[in-house]
Amino acid sequence: MIGKNVLTDFCSRISEPKIDPSTYVHPLASVIGNVILGRNILVSPMASVRGDEGQPLFVGDDSNVQDGVIIHALETEEEGKSVEGNLYAVEGENYAVYVGKRVSLAHQVQIHGPAVVLDDTFVGMKTLVFKSYVGEKCVIEPGVILMGVTVADNRYVPAGSIVKTQKEADDLPEITEDYPMKEMNRGVVHVNTSLAKAYLKE
Repeated sequence: MIGKNVLTDFCSRISEPKIDPSTYVHPLASVIGNVILGRNILVSPMASVRGDEGQPLFVGDDSNVQDGVIIHALETEEEGKSVEGNLYAVEGENYAVYVGKRVSLAHQVQIHGPAVVLDDTFVGMKTLVFKSYVGEKCVIEPGVILMGVTVADNRYVPAGSIVKTQKEADDLPEITEDYPMKEMNRGVVHVNTSLAKAYLKE
């Protein structure tokens, strides 16, 4: 389903999703409201990208939103005024959720804004990113919780970790040449962009 949001006391404008023609949204996925989807994105079955509370929600080129992923955010408007604390600025624009280019959001990931995940990052299955900023070329292994932290570029978060303080985030290990998941995102992006193109041909 692709549709508009509704008017509420925390959202004074109706928006339709802006979806590049090269992006494939599965019929069993839901994309609602103030959502911007770039090029060559696959939005898989049962994914929900819901820009009806916090907005806008942005997903960049060549990224993938896999089965059961939820992208949503806290309200960014109150009594007609912007709630600045629930927005992140990226390249001079404010977003409730910003997902960069070539980002993989694996099955059942939750990105709940305010949140940012930058380019070439892999977010593993059943991970929650909330009120957090994740840098470029990171690997978030499955089952992680990130709450209220900034993860520097080129770090990985071990599976099952709960990271709630900035010191814990600062102490996360850097990705080295021998890290076994170093190249995983490249393959995941290739598979999902190929699937998007193939489904659009049907």
